[in-house]
Amino acid sequence: MTPSHRCWAEINLDALRGNLAWIRHRVGSRVKVMTVVKADAYGHGLKQIAALLMQAGTDIFGVANLAEARAIHGVGRGWPVLMLGACLPDEIESAVRDHVRPTISSLAEARVFSVAAVKLGQTVPVHIKVDTGMGRLGVAPAQAVALARRVGSLPGLKLEGIYTHFASAEDDAKYSAAQANRFRKVLDALAAAGIRSPLVHANNSAALLHQPDSMFNLVRPGLLVYGIVPPSSRRAGTILRRHLRAALSFHARVSLVKEVCKGAALSYGRTFVASRKMRVATVTAGYGDGYLRAGSNRAEMLIRGRRCRVVGRITMDQTLVDVSRVRSVASGDEAILIGSQGADEITATELAAWCGTIPWEVLTAITYRVPRLYRGSQAS
Repeated sequence: MTPSHRCWAEINLDALRGNLAWIRHRVGSRVKVMTVVKADAYGHGLKQIAALLMQAGTDIFGVANLAEARAIHGVGRGWPVLMLGACLPDEIESAVRDHVRPTISSLAEARVFSVAAVKLGQTVPVHIKVDTGMGRLGVAPAQAVALARRVGSLPGLKLEGIYTHFASAEDDAKYSAAQANRFRKVLDALAAAGIRSPLVHANNSAALLHQPDSMFNLVRPGLLVYGIVPPSSRRAGTILRRHLRAALSFHARVSLVKEVCKGAALSYGRTFVASRKMRVATVTAGYGDGYLRAGSNRAEMLIRGRRCRVVGRITMDQTLVDVSRVRSVASGDEAILIGSQGADEITATELAAWCGTIPWEVLTAITYRVPRLYRGSQAS
């Protein structure tokens, strides 16, 4: 039954549960799993997905900011949450008060967290990030031992984790191996200095697939949790697609079907001019819903199980598609922007390729005005 919405996303909770179970099986019982739920759980809805993942057995959550951490604690108070981004100066006390595990990249950060921890009478578990080649956050490898030693001596702090982040695990095996080697040298130096970190983590989704030797005792899958294999020039194997299921599908409806004559210009900018007589459907989704404008004249939708090409520029609320080959299409029909219909499927990765971007952006671009409808045994 088609929901009474013009545009909506459906989230398969059973798929998410199965994806996490597969990840757990792949990493083994000795490795913990941090599920990354940044950006509204990659567009799937943070609170609902956090609740499901708590039930499904995640060990810790990874977020980008304090608002996301608070949303998780609103679902499950006391659940461990690591803030993967750096705290701003005016966020330090809030992070300590809210029991958020911070990422530390410098002695200056460690000191201000220590002051806040003492002031609030708390002990803060911190994770030190080592910059092995991403160039974003992180302490230089040569300074990591000194920072870890100072964290261990500052009041109110305890070292819970040390980690790094791969810049191109999906494509560059040589560079990723060099990053892993730099990180191992840091771990060896820490061990030689008598410094022990309970948690050691490096592998995101791509590294989890391609670099099992750098798994350590915690992994940080993001895209894999949502059932999507990161696009890669390194072969992950077709078996993955039999074990993982995309959790999100993106839907809209046909509002109008009309015939246009040869030579008719369609949509803003006249970027498409009909080369023949055509039947064109107006679909009730546009870039205001997160259907990226970059897919104009490139993307396809499924209508009545057939692929229909987007024609003209995608506009804020509506998109035009060529339905000349689908004679039975009518107002009210369902259009699939991401997902399956009949025997065919359009994936987030495929849509991303049409838009010249990545599936992470396609998913997180779906806007707040698109209702998320939850399906599965735990849906409410």
